[in-house]
Amino acid sequence: MRLRQVTLGAALLGVLCVPAHADSGSDRDISRDTLPADDGWAAYGTGTTGGSAADDAHVFTVTDRAGLVRALDGGSDTPKIIKVAGTIDANTDDDGHPLDCADYATDGYGLKKYLAAYDPRTRGSAKPSGEQEEARQASAAKQAERVTLPVGSNTTIVGLGNAVLKGASLQVKNANNVIIRNLDLRDAYDCFPVWQPNTGGLGDWKTSYDNIWLTGATHVWIDHVTASDKGHPDAREPVYFARNYLRHDGLLDITNGSDLVTVSWSRFADHDKAMLIGNSDSATGDRGRLRVTLHHNQFESVVQRAPRVRFGQVHVYDNRYVVPQGAEYRYSLGVSTESGIYAENNSFHTPGHVEVADLVKSWNGTALHQSGTLFNGYPVDLLAIYDAYNSGSERDLTADVGWTPTLHAQIDSAAVADREVARGAGAGRIP
Repeated sequence: MRLRQVTLGAALLGVLCVPAHADSGSDRDISRDTLPADDGWAAYGTGTTGGSAADDAHVFTVTDRAGLVRALDGGSDTPKIIKVAGTIDANTDDDGHPLDCADYATDGYGLKKYLAAYDPRTRGSAKPSGEQEEARQASAAKQAERVTLPVGSNTTIVGLGNAVLKGASLQVKNANNVIIRNLDLRDAYDCFPVWQPNTGGLGDWKTSYDNIWLTGATHVWIDHVTASDKGHPDAREPVYFARNYLRHDGLLDITNGSDLVTVSWSRFADHDKAMLIGNSDSATGDRGRLRVTLHHNQFESVVQRAPRVRFGQVHVYDNRYVVPQGAEYRYSLGVSTESGIYAENNSFHTPGHVEVADLVKSWNGTALHQSGTLFNGYPVDLLAIYDAYNSGSERDLTADVGWTPTLHAQIDSAAVADREVARGAGAGRIP
């Protein structure tokens, strides 16, 4: 009878303080794991230990949004371990009832009204302002209160079994020493995109939420997560003002001076702009920061930014890239202002319309180190092919990125890593 009371209490409260013993499906407790020594940039200096030092009072198992919010404690720095069980939907009220976009709309906001008010055929390039834009902002603020979840320093968030977090944006803002593992993150869906008439020449829709957003964050380890648009793919959204009505921003963005990050054994899928490292060419304060390691990740059906890098020293090794037949594709490695991408032993699987020269794109970038690359099973030199293809149209890239990685685990050949990543990347696959 006592066990039944505890179970019912957990279901009602959505959070339960428990000893750290449950994990991803084996008998091993992964909740107190720390980043292994030398495993990428997040191992630099003091390393990354997350909430491993948490006392029993700060070990939580959460089953709903309300419980997760309580466990996160407003992004406090208290050492804590948060175990996510089952599926948690961020778009729910305090009683767990589902919310949709109509529940957030306020002050007379309506999409049809918004489209009529800011149609570029009548309004030109003027930025949205006035009643409908103010109503959109108020509606967006209501949704943000629900779906943005602050993650503080000294925190570990780990999924139990096949744990899913839907509709949420985990935001690691000005925090240090964070671990996020074994979690399926889906559909950080923005109900209220804003029209930006001066973006990209033709204008575009801008959205607000990344599945995970690191801003001013340091010593972060993201491992065995799956991040996708599952549930609401942008490809199914309508076209307004001749542009796709995007609902999602990034899967994982690392910006605003974030530093010392390792992203490993994760799967990024079914998305447009997957990963941005460094958000602005003018953010010169990012020099010497944005040091990131990406290894043993799978980028599948990702259109672009896998990653796109500004300023950072980014080690990209033993990753697997898959472009399905018929999928939209622009590029994988984005070389931007003062970036130093050191790419080695990555494999690419693409259909016939994607060429080797398509894999890299440069915006004001000058350098890319690459070695050991496989393209549809054949060794290629990305740098030589890029420079030959773009000769006369863009600045050539050099191989000297100004640094050589020293913090890394064993680097396998692209062929070996390709097989291992296909089997082992993503949530629910921690060995």
